[in-house]
Amino acid sequence: MLLLALDTATPAVTVALHDGRDVIASSSQVDARRHGELLLPAVDRVLADAGLRLDAVTGVVVGVGPGPYTGLRVGLMTADTLGLALGVPVHGLCTLDGLAHAAGFDGGPFVVATDARRKEVYWATYADSRTRLTEPAVDRPADIAERVAGLPAVGAGALLYPDTFPDAHDPQHGSAAALAELAVERLAAGQELPAPRPLYLRRPDAQVPKNYKVVTPK
Repeated sequence: MLLLALDTATPAVTVALHDGRDVIASSSQVDARRHGELLLPAVDRVLADAGLRLDAVTGVVVGVGPGPYTGLRVGLMTADTLGLALGVPVHGLCTLDGLAHAAGFDGGPFVVATDARRKEVYWATYADSRTRLTEPAVDRPADIAERVAGLPAVGAGALLYPDTFPDAHDPQHGSAAALAELAVERLAAGQELPAPRPLYLRRPDAQVPKNYKVVTPK
């Protein structure tokens, strides 16, 4: 097995290679405006660090969000394209699940919250680093304060809103290495991974105007 993992659902452009036993190379750069520019060079870099060629990859796993429309599409389209070019399966995993796995909290329930912009967070609760308790959602922090009260939290969204998440911790952004580890565990256990389809939770910021101004002569 050589699993290529990538995630662009958060400000991090993160890529990793897993050989079925360990993560053998990884790269993460935080730049919310350059996902498209940074992702393929990061793939080349982790392959070079591992001393391998792209055609050695036997599968791809990609973070499906939730996340902002533009960044999320970069990772998903790249994963689909690589899968088609290489003739290998492409799997999806929730980006929040990867963050939970990276956090490694196994002493009780906790929250993962990423920045959803618009003064909102993408969030879910977890029993431990591998077990999600609630479906991913998008809400204003104040609206979920009672539901997450007393729980430790990880992610950039938690760090942004200390009134709602007073016990907030790193990591802040997506981790392809953790995503790869989680995917390998689940595949080894015979679990079927989700399809690589985007988890948006809301409509994109850009909208088609409802009323067009007539500019052509009658």
